[in-house]
Amino acid sequence: MATPRTPRKTEAPPAGQATPERDRLPFAEKAFFALCDALHVTDSVRVTAWKTYEKVSLDGVVESHLKKEWWGICIFTAAIDLDEVTFTFTELLKCLGISVCKFVYMIKEMDVNMDTISTKVESTISHLKKKYDVLLALYHKLERTCGLIYVEHPDDQVCAELSSSLVLKLCWIMFLLAKGKILQMEEDLVISFQLLLCVLDYFIKLVPPAVLNEPYKSLSSMSVNSSARTYRRTQNRSIRTSKTDTEIKVIEELCKEHDCNLDEVKNVYFASFIPFLNSLGITPSSGLPEVENMSSKYEEMYLKNKDIDARLFLEKDETLQYDRTECLQLERTPTKNNPGYDPPVVLPQTPVRAAMNTIQQLMMILNSASDKPSDNLISYFNNCTANPMQSILERTENLSRVFREKFAEAVGQGCAEIGSQRYRLGVRLYYRVMEAILKSEEKRLSIHNFSKLLNNNIFHTSLLACALEVVIATYGTSRNASQSESMNMETDLSFPWIINIFDLKAFDLYKVIESFIKAEPNLTREMIKHLECCEHRIMESLAWQSDSPLFELIKQSKERGGQPDQSDPPNCFTQPLQHNHTAADLYLSPTKSPKKKVSSASVYPPPDGQHALANHPQKPYKSTSLSLFYKKVHWLAYMRLKNLCSRLLSDHPELEHLIWTLFHHTLQNEYELMKDRHLDQIMMCSMYGICKVKNIDLRFKTIVTAYKELTNANQETFKCVLIGEGRYDSIIVFYNSIFMQKLKTNILQYASNKPPTLSSLPHLPHSPYKFSPSPLRVPAGNNIYISPLKSPYKFSEGLLSPTKMTPRSKILVSIGESFGTSEKFQKINQMVCNRDHNLKRHAEVSTAPKPLKRLHFDIGQDEADGREHLSGDSKFQQKLAEMTSTRTRIQNQKLNDGADSSTTDQK
Repeated sequence: MATPRTPRKTEAPPAGQATPERDRLPFAEKAFFALCDALHVTDSVRVTAWKTYEKVSLDGVVESHLKKEWWGICIFTAAIDLDEVTFTFTELLKCLGISVCKFVYMIKEMDVNMDTISTKVESTISHLKKKYDVLLALYHKLERTCGLIYVEHPDDQVCAELSSSLVLKLCWIMFLLAKGKILQMEEDLVISFQLLLCVLDYFIKLVPPAVLNEPYKSLSSMSVNSSARTYRRTQNRSIRTSKTDTEIKVIEELCKEHDCNLDEVKNVYFASFIPFLNSLGITPSSGLPEVENMSSKYEEMYLKNKDIDARLFLEKDETLQYDRTECLQLERTPTKNNPGYDPPVVLPQTPVRAAMNTIQQLMMILNSASDKPSDNLISYFNNCTANPMQSILERTENLSRVFREKFAEAVGQGCAEIGSQRYRLGVRLYYRVMEAILKSEEKRLSIHNFSKLLNNNIFHTSLLACALEVVIATYGTSRNASQSESMNMETDLSFPWIINIFDLKAFDLYKVIESFIKAEPNLTREMIKHLECCEHRIMESLAWQSDSPLFELIKQSKERGGQPDQSDPPNCFTQPLQHNHTAADLYLSPTKSPKKKVSSASVYPPPDGQHALANHPQKPYKSTSLSLFYKKVHWLAYMRLKNLCSRLLSDHPELEHLIWTLFHHTLQNEYELMKDRHLDQIMMCSMYGICKVKNIDLRFKTIVTAYKELTNANQETFKCVLIGEGRYDSIIVFYNSIFMQKLKTNILQYASNKPPTLSSLPHLPHSPYKFSPSPLRVPAGNNIYISPLKSPYKFSEGLLSPTKMTPRSKILVSIGESFGTSEKFQKINQMVCNRDHNLKRHAEVSTAPKPLKRLHFDIGQDEADGREHLSGDSKFQQKLAEMTSTRTRIQNQKLNDGADSSTTDQK
């Protein structure tokens, strides 16, 4: 490994030049200057860093025993903001003697004011933390894998010097070098892991078989000769994506062991890894590469990027150690720490295993799907007045080229074929969901001609974009759509990347999300939550961009003399968030006659059917998509407002209704304020305005501090608010110069004797996507809960097989296996779904419920008298009874022991 750089000497300025900064900062401590000298920072960074330190000191953030650490953080933020970074991130951590997690935790703690940490700094630190997380996961994975592949102390004297630690070092440094050269988006865990498998394949074939454990020892000797031929073929020939049977054995075994898609790994191998080796002049005949040579090449890349020196993982360096306390603090969210909430027990999973399992779940859904329209879909196409099949195929092909090109730009040019593979998965899901939607519409409307819907370009583009978003998120590149840091990276595939490359309006995508979720019952809980998160992003900001079709719909609604949500009854806010609208309704909106039920003929008229309406008087149109959008926005807005009020105005509960009325009025009547702005900005301004007029001492700083604790919050919301003509400023400036000026008359009405009529308060709804955020308790069930499955299995060839499990998990799996057929599980699910009805009926029978000795899983069994009716089909009941009996016996024993102890004490 290359030695660290020698600190550069600082020279005194010549006579006549500016005074040194240490003279211009007379109150700065000598140790601060010493730190600046060690990091070679510029004078402007020194001044800015010290001013920042003085500011956070006044705010009471700085602990006296961590003064040096806070100086380092201030130097880091100043250098990033001024684009004058003269040190690497690892050099800074070394000087401060702290870990990555500790540094990130402290920098988050420092941002007590809305103007302390810039969005540029937050984006940089987020990028570093993501990169660290991926590197940490992959290094631990490599350590464990090498321990299984390589013999720790080989008997062969020839191999004595080739220790497992040396091979580990070679693999890791080559992987780091390849990852930096190949991947533009280094936070991609899945592609990085696939690249790591390519590196392992290379070294398994290169080392002597005596160093390897089985089965790699046998596989290596089979493929080593053909591997050399592969390199020669690819030297002067276009990249191929196939291997002979003997060449593929090692990488096939690696993919099987780690549940990785073989075709994808082969593509990474040929399209990226072999060209990387060729660029370095490395061939199988060269033997093992020199550690110093590879480390030197990585050193150049690391110093250029000024980020993390990942070679230090090999040395167990303290700066790269996982600090559990700080990292858990960073990962906390308010919903995870609600008092009284007992989260479900989740089996531990490594990040790589979790990613592979998620991908395998998607693969199991799409294994039977095709990337061409099915016979059923073709039948629907043929039933249309104008057959849409040709345009659908052409659109799919055109968007394929767009996706492949943009994917390669974002991830790396060598990954274009990976983009094509991801796109094909998205197309499979697109056709599958389209068919499910059409079947549902056919059943609902009893019609067969979907010509108008299936010839709608926006509908198809939106549906395909939604399918691709699921694929992208499944591969782990856009899981946190609600977080701002993902949005600040140009090379990130996170939402709304997919709609940007397809030139699709966010409001149009919103129309398909709910129908997509309902049409695909096999979507995982995580994917449902992700799509719901995307929907929230659309409702809070993306749909309100100035070029959105939303504003034209609102304008049309206003011209009719109505409100955007006029089709809803006056008491709509007091009703649950349920509706019967489908994607077809929304894409074909507006529809005729807001007061009458729309017939199927008017929803799906043929393209030449306009003349049929010529003899009828024209009636006002309503927009179903606009109406439903506003209804959902109101629900989302009130949920967030109620959360914020509970944190800040618990002593003034009466103000919540007033704030909501102002908030609601703004969304309905001053909707232009939302253009290129954020829903939460209007919420915070409404809260501040009402508190101001009601003489409640609530400062904007306090509102912002509380807002930052919300799960959906990001700092750009309150730091970068549009003021006008491309000028952005803080939310305080927006309130004073825009919001208050626009709504001053309305706000002052709340101080008069005749305040405005209060808007209806919505009841907080559950998610419309049919999953519970917490475990469900089985009625009368002796503290038995049912939680969503968190993938505690290893997927292999489409089948589930247990991996490492705790003793508790082994018992549960054993019970599940003994229980038998899926029909029994369906009975359990039916009982849980009807839990409210059962509890209500139980309450009506008796006000003092009798404890049941056993759960009544099987219909028709009466066990109230204690008699057991156990048959061969009731093994699950037997195991539950045995577990309950054992648990009771242990508890009684403990009670008896306690009683004996008490008696002894008394004596």
